[in-house]
Amino acid sequence: MLTKLLKISCTSRQCTFAKPYEAIPGPRGPFGMGNLYNYLPGIGSYSWQKLHQAGQDKYEKYGAIVREVIVPRQDIVWLYDPRDIALLLNERDCPQRRSHLALAQYRQKRPEVYKTTGLLPTNGPDWWRLRAQLQKELSAPKSVRGFVNQVDGVTQEFLRFLQESRDDGSVAIDMLPKLTRLNLELTCLLTFGARLQSFSHKEQDAESRSTRLMHAAETTNSCILPTDQGLQLWRFLETPSYRKLSQAQSFMEGVALELLEENISNGSVGSSLISAYLKNPELDRSDVVGTAADLLLAGIDTTSYASAFLLYHVARNPEVQQRLYEEAKRVLPNPKESLSADVLRTDITYTRAVLKESLRLNPIAVGVGRILNQDAVFSGYFVPKGTTVVTQNMVACRLAQHFEEPLMFKPDRWLQHRSALNPYLVLPFGHGMRACIARRLAEQNMHILLLRMVRHFELIWSGSDAQLDVKTLLINKPDAPVLIELKPRTD
Repeated sequence: MLTKLLKISCTSRQCTFAKPYEAIPGPRGPFGMGNLYNYLPGIGSYSWQKLHQAGQDKYEKYGAIVREVIVPRQDIVWLYDPRDIALLLNERDCPQRRSHLALAQYRQKRPEVYKTTGLLPTNGPDWWRLRAQLQKELSAPKSVRGFVNQVDGVTQEFLRFLQESRDDGSVAIDMLPKLTRLNLELTCLLTFGARLQSFSHKEQDAESRSTRLMHAAETTNSCILPTDQGLQLWRFLETPSYRKLSQAQSFMEGVALELLEENISNGSVGSSLISAYLKNPELDRSDVVGTAADLLLAGIDTTSYASAFLLYHVARNPEVQQRLYEEAKRVLPNPKESLSADVLRTDITYTRAVLKESLRLNPIAVGVGRILNQDAVFSGYFVPKGTTVVTQNMVACRLAQHFEEPLMFKPDRWLQHRSALNPYLVLPFGHGMRACIARRLAEQNMHILLLRMVRHFELIWSGSDAQLDVKTLLINKPDAPVLIELKPRTD
């Protein structure tokens, strides 16, 4: 046995004694046939839509590293310890993921439209070629600050839209569908330089382009986990999940192509992302089409769900809201004035802390997934190259050993003791080379939204006294209406 451990040690990243991969604790399923049955509706105790609850249960039963056999020869290793997470994400080669597999197949079947499967499912050199070119416009702080005026203008329109909703006699508003319209409008404006007029009465109709786009994005995201895991019968026949994904993607693809043609016919003017990509000699038309489709898919729901949880936490914590209001008044003494990029860069310390704390409790996803590029040792166990490893950051961020009063909403922890917090615990946008390419833009948009909301309205929680929970649709969606009363401020 000692010899076996030494051999494992010498092929791993760390020269240390390591226990064998087979010894990692976790559910294997009856007769080693896998734990997929445990996720079946009405049969199992887990759910794809409650991955954080399944993750918490596995942590309590098995500890900080768990090996789960979904079906034979399809394992997932779950990591909860921030030291293991740091080791996983300390990447030198092109990081690989096992995600959006059905989306990849859909795009592979359409070579007349797509050159690659896009940023989300692609791995290896094709992924890096795209990423290296696309991140120039989305990662540079100066480029992102160039969008402040456009985002602030649309956000002010959004406040008028909310005021009209109040004027209809509503005491409390379900903020999520409203926020989805805001982020759809911002995504199309910043990506294509186009306005969909999502706040208009016409576009609120069930058959309007805006409403159908919102539905298509959520449908696609909701089909990713069911098609990624399990038997993957969709590879051989058109399953219901694959059919729904294909239909949703077909509509989103059509809109992306339509908006792209409008951008080209207008001479690619303005500061939109697509305008910049069309001028990039390293990208061809197929690259730009795939990027446009990815930005539509990733830009609508992720920021909408994160913003909904953000406003929820602010509404539930009046003392936090009061401090936010004081900061908003300092940067916006006249609420009719425009926000400046300089103010957002230097003067919103508390606003940043509030967003950080919201993303700790309610991150965009449960964690970060990778396919190991080389053998590794996590928590003393050998894990071979090619294994799918997923971090459980959402569970880890709610453990008392990492955060004092972990279930309490306390933005001050990011102001007073930030240096003592492990940087690999809160990773709502991923980490490293495969981190969310639009992270800076998403954070900036949410900062502007939060400042504008609390400057114009007092937010009063009107939903259930129970904590708002998460429904996993690949990304974490509120599992109940986000009911908030908006009381206009008078100063």
